Amino acid sequence: MHRVASAGNTSNSVRPRKEKRLTYVLNDADDTKHCAGVNSLAVLKSPATDGCEYLFTGSRDGTLKRWALAEDGATCSATFESHVDWVNDAVLTGSNTLVSCSSDTTVKVWNGLSEGSCIKTLRQHSDYVTSLASAEKNSNVIASAGLGGEVFIWDLEAALTPTSKSGDATEEDCSNGVNGSGSSLPMTSIRPLSSGNNISLQAHSQAYIPVTAKGHKESVYALAMNESGSLLVSGGTEKVVRVWDPRTGSKTMKLKGHTDNIRALLIDSTGRFCISGSSDSMIRLWDLGQQRCVHSYAVHTDSVWSLASTPTFSHVYSGGRDLSLYLTDLATRESVLMCTKEHPILQLALHDDGIWVATTDSSVHRWAAEVRNPQKVFQRGGSFLAGNLSFSRARVSLEGSTPVPVYKEPSLSIPGTPGIVQHEILNNRRHVLTKDTAGTVKLWEITRGTVIHNYGEVSFEKKKEELFEMVSIPAWFTVDTRLGSLAVHLDTPQCFSAEMYSADLHIPGKPEDDKVNLARETLKGLLAHWLAKRKQRFGSQALANGEAPAVKDVPTRNLTTSKIEVDGSADNDAAVYPPFEFSAACPPSIITEGSQSGPWRKKITDLDGTEDEKDMPWWVVDCVMNNRLPPRENTKCSFYLHPCEGSTVQILTQGKLSAPRILRIHKVVNYVIEKMVLDKPLDSLNSDGAAGMSGGQVTHPANGGDGIFRTGLKPWQKLKPSIEILCSNQVLSPDMSLATVRAYIWKKPEDLVLNYRVLTSKG
Repeated sequence: MHRVASAGNTSNSVRPRKEKRLTYVLNDADDTKHCAGVNSLAVLKSPATDGCEYLFTGSRDGTLKRWALAEDGATCSATFESHVDWVNDAVLTGSNTLVSCSSDTTVKVWNGLSEGSCIKTLRQHSDYVTSLASAEKNSNVIASAGLGGEVFIWDLEAALTPTSKSGDATEEDCSNGVNGSGSSLPMTSIRPLSSGNNISLQAHSQAYIPVTAKGHKESVYALAMNESGSLLVSGGTEKVVRVWDPRTGSKTMKLKGHTDNIRALLIDSTGRFCISGSSDSMIRLWDLGQQRCVHSYAVHTDSVWSLASTPTFSHVYSGGRDLSLYLTDLATRESVLMCTKEHPILQLALHDDGIWVATTDSSVHRWAAEVRNPQKVFQRGGSFLAGNLSFSRARVSLEGSTPVPVYKEPSLSIPGTPGIVQHEILNNRRHVLTKDTAGTVKLWEITRGTVIHNYGEVSFEKKKEELFEMVSIPAWFTVDTRLGSLAVHLDTPQCFSAEMYSADLHIPGKPEDDKVNLARETLKGLLAHWLAKRKQRFGSQALANGEAPAVKDVPTRNLTTSKIEVDGSADNDAAVYPPFEFSAACPPSIITEGSQSGPWRKKITDLDGTEDEKDMPWWVVDCVMNNRLPPRENTKCSFYLHPCEGSTVQILTQGKLSAPRILRIHKVVNYVIEKMVLDKPLDSLNSDGAAGMSGGQVTHPANGGDGIFRTGLKPWQKLKPSIEILCSNQVLSPDMSLATVRAYIWKKPEDLVLNYRVLTSKG
């Protein structure tokens, strides 16, 4: 388990934000495949109602998938998308209930045979939830544990019971139209339980509260429960195995022996024996009746991360950081190397006579395991006797007597797609260069969410240098790739700081000097489906409650600092320009939260129009529905315009000039030409009076804004002289913006100084 920053604004965020964030996750690959390591495996062993067996996988890409299994392959039949961070574990309980946990601090309950419906989100944990345990013969009991040291035992019947609402929905309510499956399941009281359930409950007037097993002072990484749900074991960084009575949460014993983090636990059906795997590379067998370790097995050369046992608890399969899968006879201590992988093994799951193996790679493989008769594996030869000290296995390895794996190839593979592991935001702030685990380098246009160039396996650094542009555009978004995909984060108000002229975006039918706000148009493109659905439901101007948008819906703190910018061209507000059209065939997912819901994730094409400020940040809704932008920092650039030293040509430009940062130098050239050719005196200004350039015009706004000249409107033809603009004695390209000149040529904190000169014709 590697700690990573949470995608949403959870209560334990390290970096507090004043406003909620919106993230969109891009994907150009097959959405039926994982794109990051697989942390969890669960097999629906009994034939489902459709006669099919299923494998459930939970990935570091934040999703779970259901695979319909056949003799010769597996087909993805559903994707479960709601977690906003790594899925760390998943268990099946009852006939078709899937429970998952995540680094987003939540536990989620799903209908495993649905198309991906989340029934409930449970938000009791304060930190990443790392592990789950279920009772095979008591489908009502689930345990969860995490890095906060908390261990909770859940009564699913009580947690999922629909009751009459009293007041506002609690935080655990997942029926807000975003996380839920459409059925309202608030938790406001506890329903009497059936007599067959022995889990004691703690009631609260507003919400169900699970049983808490208190005792861990550090992070918990492993859980296991016996089949009746009467015994729970846990382990973590405290290096001890703790045994609990899950009915009361009371401790029954503490077992010492490991010297490092405990990463995997198993318990037999009777609850007498327990097996543990640790980062100290050891596997230990514990007799809970005698409260002691009866055997230790030095099989691995590095951390043991996953365990699976035969039904009789006579043999254990183990995998971990050393890339190896071993089978060990617990009685004779005989071990055999079954196979080796290219990546560390994260999880194991037995299925019939085979074993599913998940690793830090996005693919999952099934290997022959002889689960019904493990001795067949040992008959192939190559076994060794496991030592009882951790260094003994390492010493054997160093001596060169590494065992040969029994199996060379898996019997079945479920391929994933390569995850993105490296990225670079290019200076134009619209393109991101990425490299994946296969070494493929791609160029993304993040305002459309698509790959515009696939360069193949080339040098990332050389391609980055090749694509370098001397341009300066504000950093209006941030990016990370911890989910294996490109995740683009938008935070207000800084996301609204970047603008471009429509001419530079090649937007047809739009005046070339119109300024286009990149974040506003990107949000309109992202939420075009949502807005269309919303208008179908409520009409073009309605909110969810049927009322017209009111100023009170916008936080007043954002109305006092400066005026809200509103685009006056209402007819074009809903229009999505081509540079901002997201693909419906491969839609991105958004990760965000509103004023009442916790963080959630959904594909943009799955939004139904009911989502509002309770589910999404108010500033996103205000931008897309009302075309309003929050107050932003100054987007102007102040500068002085002087003749070059020794020049005989001068124009009257007293004081500072001011223009948009995106203004091109050719506009400054036109401004100088205009003043020279027209020879029109400017109104007098104070020594520090500001002149302005806005879009395609240059202004001296003193005395009511007199002296405005629109460049490009007069046919200069015969009169037009040739002008050069310089900065720091360097001639500037006409296509450079003021921001680029300031960043790459001027390089000083003081106001920019530009010089102009007339080029003399040769001949």
